Amino acid sequence: MELLFAVLGGLLVGAVVHVVLPWRTSRGALVGPVVGGVAAAVLWEALTWAGWPYDGGWIWVVALLGSGVVAAVVAWVLGRRRRAADEAFYERVRANGA
Repeated sequence: MELLFAVLGGLLVGAVVHVVLPWRTSRGALVGPVVGGVAAAVLWEALTWAGWPYDGGWIWVVALLGSGVVAAVVAWVLGRRRRAADEAFYERVRANGA
């Protein structure tokens, strides 16, 4: 049951990351929440396998902050790469069409 709450927390953190970071129009609306949820699930499972207790506070802090960091890195990289690819495409179109 705690895994479900951790995944839901990761989804929420990823949604906040999507809204806060720039280039939100250049990437999908679900990229941040999905990456946050998956990262929270993976971190939660890894920490429980490492022996961290379910009712401890640190497992929540690490899982939710870690999912936010992973979602932020993915959103930042995807946004920059997409913006650069769009600019290169528009430059090619201008050069060939004008």
